[in-house]
Amino acid sequence: MKKVCVMGLGYIGLPTASFLGTKGYQVHGVDISPNVVDTINRGDVHITEPELDVLVKSAVQSGNLKAALEPAEADIFIIAVPTPLNGSHEPELSAVTKATDAISPYIKPGNIVILESTSPVGTTDRLVADRLRELGHKVGEDVHVAHCPERVLPGRILAELVGNDRIVGGIDDTSTTKAADFYREFVAGEVLETTAATAELAKLSENTFRDVNIALANELSMICDDMDVDVWDLIALANRHPRVSILQPGPGVGGHCIAVDPWFIVAAAPNQARLIRTAREVNIAKPEWVVEKIRARAEKFKRPTIACLGLAYKADIDDLRESPALDVVEKLREADLGELLISEPYVKSHPDYDLVDWQEAVQRADIVVVLVDHRQFKGLKPKDLQERVLIDTRGMLR
Repeated sequence: MKKVCVMGLGYIGLPTASFLGTKGYQVHGVDISPNVVDTINRGDVHITEPELDVLVKSAVQSGNLKAALEPAEADIFIIAVPTPLNGSHEPELSAVTKATDAISPYIKPGNIVILESTSPVGTTDRLVADRLRELGHKVGEDVHVAHCPERVLPGRILAELVGNDRIVGGIDDTSTTKAADFYREFVAGEVLETTAATAELAKLSENTFRDVNIALANELSMICDDMDVDVWDLIALANRHPRVSILQPGPGVGGHCIAVDPWFIVAAAPNQARLIRTAREVNIAKPEWVVEKIRARAEKFKRPTIACLGLAYKADIDDLRESPALDVVEKLREADLGELLISEPYVKSHPDYDLVDWQEAVQRADIVVVLVDHRQFKGLKPKDLQERVLIDTRGMLR
């Protein structure tokens, strides 16, 4: 029975730790938050993800999952900590460094260290492996280091954790083989072997592809608005071409992956990544464009009540990271165009906003802004919008 130490119990670490716990691994989960540790040890969850609460409870009750503030000895160490951007759109990797330092005293010969956090090219080799060498470990001889980026979709994490293909790249051939063999024990998809650098860049490229495609859709939505063309009709018709697949526009791009990963490439290759940078700029600018549309409609009222439906970055999750919906709401508050009524059914409370039921918000509003197409909001009917202005950034009520 393998022992696994998972560093970071967030949107990736907790599903991974709890899944492995239900599959018979002895899992020691580590997080810097005492509240997160206590919540998990009670068999509860601190994030919203379908069926995750059941999985965590099962893993904890079986005795196979325990959470703590400090690491413990294990056969395999998985680092799944945040890798955000700093204010200059450059990767902030201090959490990876701290996690590497934290596990060092517990690493012994034969161990595998796997970085799952999305990282700039070279992080696995030049940060994790080199740091372990500095701390006295014989990396490449009796300690093996690899990168296996997560490739899951919030809302489907548990299914995709097992079903998706996985890319595994080690700092050497032995590290690649040993890490890949571990994932083959529980992954139903194909486990593809490569180098650490290629694995790192593959994950960044996947999300950059989506960001560039969404930038095209968002740019088309602004062009269509000027030309009085329905952008959703346009995209549906264009996508009837057998080699065209334009994604859907929205108020911007959010989430920790698509809104962040392209900047890792730009930071590493600023002179070459011109298209990638431009796509990021288009998507970053979209929330301000939405605010200007709201401002134009608000001028018809003395001081309108504006209902903002959704704060999450996508439908049916509670994740607000890099959310364009949250950006729109923050800009509206700064503009002080009127009273804001904010509804987010997947968040119990927010430190900056009083949240209200979406039906109450619509009933009281002069302007209704759909920022997220949560399934709850799809109960909105045309009769609910009589004498109200609708700004639908998601095409939900076409």
